Amino acid sequence: MGAAHDRRPGRLTQWWRRATGQPPGSEPPAEDRTALLLAVAQAGLPLAPAAHPVGHRCSCARVGCPTPGRHPVSFAWQTQSTHDRAQIERWATAEPEANFITATGMVHDVLDVPYGTGERVLARLAESGDGTEVGPVAVSDDGRMLFFTATRGTPEDEDEYWPCELDSHPESVDEHPGLRWHCRGSYVLVPPARLPGEGLGVTWLRGPEHPLVDPLPLLAALTDAEAVAAGTPGEEQGW
Repeated sequence: MGAAHDRRPGRLTQWWRRATGQPPGSEPPAEDRTALLLAVAQAGLPLAPAAHPVGHRCSCARVGCPTPGRHPVSFAWQTQSTHDRAQIERWATAEPEANFITATGMVHDVLDVPYGTGERVLARLAESGDGTEVGPVAVSDDGRMLFFTATRGTPEDEDEYWPCELDSHPESVDEHPGLRWHCRGSYVLVPPARLPGEGLGVTWLRGPEHPLVDPLPLLAALTDAEAVAAGTPGEEQGW
């Protein structure tokens, strides 16, 4: 699958998991799971129910599902998405095994990068203190790190927004192993979520209590890190 799908967590991720006492992909108790989802909703991020893994298969009825456990249950997920506390509690109670997605491009976007890129950026920013802000960050055990940012979309003006199709579509992300910008028309799994495979999941590295940040400075740092990893120009930036 290549380096972009390397599932080995780096030192930063291992430290965080030791500090929180939560192993990768572990399933929190039902009350903790609901509390984590409600914390996301309280931060203003819209949620909708998603499928969940059944072994290496998907809970949906689709034969050969290309994204098992990673997609919304309803085709109307964009209009269904909400941060209403009562609705999310009803969903979580009715479907205790369901994952949840958060629809991007309404309140927030997500910069989705390989593990190594994300860890290099976090380590560099921690050392340099250059002022680049980092908001919520999630770690996915399929080898990705998700940086949650303020959206660049303009939902109040439907004729002017940055559509996800300019980058990648939710069901074609494997065709984009580098940096993906999830914006209007896309979604990502929100922690706590389970992935197909033993003990794999999506967990918070920095939780939703951290405010959303401008994506552009962070995008520049991530792009430079991707360029260095690929051995292309950008190393002069001090990576």
